[in-house]
Amino acid sequence: MFDTLETSNGGIALAAPQIGIQKQIFVWDLDEGREVIFNPVIAESDGEWVYDEGCLSIPGLYVEIVRPRRVLLRGLDLDGNEVEREADDLEARMYQHELDHLHGVLMFDRMTSEQRKEALAEYRRLSAPEPERRGFRRLPLR
Repeated sequence: MFDTLETSNGGIALAAPQIGIQKQIFVWDLDEGREVIFNPVIAESDGEWVYDEGCLSIPGLYVEIVRPRRVLLRGLDLDGNEVEREADDLEARMYQHELDHLHGVLMFDRMTSEQRKEALAEYRRLSAPEPERRGFRRLPLR
């Protein structure tokens, strides 16, 4: 999974289902280096944060999505030991985003109906052959 993450054009995390592995695992590589968690759950969350969220499964698309600002993540490490991670801002968002993948939820499912309409149009544009697609486009929260 780390090999896939490394070749992903700037991704910071990857959930097993994104690469066809139907297991409750995700990996990430942030400031503290590479990490993995098995059977993760969000035990607590609070606050609210709007942020432009992207996804390796939908390259080039960034959408403002509201999520809790702080979370407490629990799961198991590689040795089967219970672990807890308190996180806020980007790290908290990453945990929530990857957990969504483990539950079959994509960014499109988190969007308002207007965002989803615009995002699907933008996704089609990004998926179109050159020269129809150029650059990235940010879709605001509505």
